[in-house]
Amino acid sequence: MPHPYRRQQHYRRALPEVGISENGNIRSLHLGTPTVQSAMNLDNPPELVLSYSRAMMAWLLFAEQPPAHITQIGLGGGSFARWLAEYLPDTRQTAVDVNPQVITVARAMFVLPPEGGTFEIIEADGAEYVKTLRGGTDVILTDGFDGEQIIDALVSDEYFADCRRALSRHGIFVTNWWQGDKRYPQFCARLREAFDGRVLALPAETHGNAAVLAFQTAPVLLTDTLKKRADALSAQYGLDFKCMLADLKAENGCNGRSLRFQAA
Repeated sequence: MPHPYRRQQHYRRALPEVGISENGNIRSLHLGTPTVQSAMNLDNPPELVLSYSRAMMAWLLFAEQPPAHITQIGLGGGSFARWLAEYLPDTRQTAVDVNPQVITVARAMFVLPPEGGTFEIIEADGAEYVKTLRGGTDVILTDGFDGEQIIDALVSDEYFADCRRALSRHGIFVTNWWQGDKRYPQFCARLREAFDGRVLALPAETHGNAAVLAFQTAPVLLTDTLKKRADALSAQYGLDFKCMLADLKAENGCNGRSLRFQAA
């Protein structure tokens, strides 16, 4: 029988209350509601269980080389940290979370990579933290919900501008949004403004989430090149990059030879 959702009673602060649940071999993290924020396969911890987390790996289609450093805004249950440690072990990771409860529970119950060396956790406001980077990171993965909706500071004009300044020359910004949010078009418009229109959206397979990518400089958009990359990445990482590419074409448009950026 699955364990019911249960709140961690000893973590009571103004921040959302952290809870966990288990259903078979899947352990999930919650923030104040039964909504699943992060999930881990107990039999295969590096697996990206939730479809939105797999969609957020689409940035690999556009990376010319493995990143030296990745910043995660929102640790959650450490899904990205585990996957990156498994498949990009030489990439340094910094995970930032404002909620000390989340960090404590993730360390205790979600099989995080060893801290030190290539992985560190920083307790801080992510929107403030990115201001300190100034070109010092290659990929920013933003996944910041409070249990009910996206955190306002992580969809502001200021945050997007700060993230662009934080990225290296060929850096990529990736975020998880819910397309059912009536503000979703406004978020996309702000991001296009901050990144000079270089934005792509990739719907997740389930639950209405979308991974939205923005690029410091124009990436390769030629479909023949991207198809070759998708074939290689699918074999290398066990994720369906071929399906991701098809969905990118459908969502953003394609003129036959080249993928198009998201239309205004």
